Amino acid sequence: MPVLALRGAITIDADEPDLVRDATHRLLETLYQRNGLTHGDVISILFSATSDIRSVPPAAAARSFGLTDVALLCTQEMDVEGSLGRCLRLLMHIETSRARADLVHVFLRDAVALRPELAWPGDEQ
Repeated sequence: MPVLALRGAITIDADEPDLVRDATHRLLETLYQRNGLTHGDVISILFSATSDIRSVPPAAAARSFGLTDVALLCTQEMDVEGSLGRCLRLLMHIETSRARADLVHVFLRDAVALRPELAWPGDEQ
């Protein structure tokens, strides 16, 4: 089965463990729903967080989401002048028979500004 990648991002209001967990869960849930994914489809996830997020790694939140047998890695996003703050991003590798053009990448809350052409109604909330 082909291996493809999904992208996603979400922002949080403050660097608090519960907010990081909730945002990570929301991002994963939305990717799963829009792409018809199950845990068995996920090969690995690379998470990045901006330098203002240090309370808990998003990979820990992904483990609490049930991804206990998936390779997960966290890294710090490049600290670029004027970039979006308090932002969690991910690159998810999946096995799928879907065409690349049929994949739905997800950008939520203020991260909608990163890819506004991919936004669905309500994604900015």
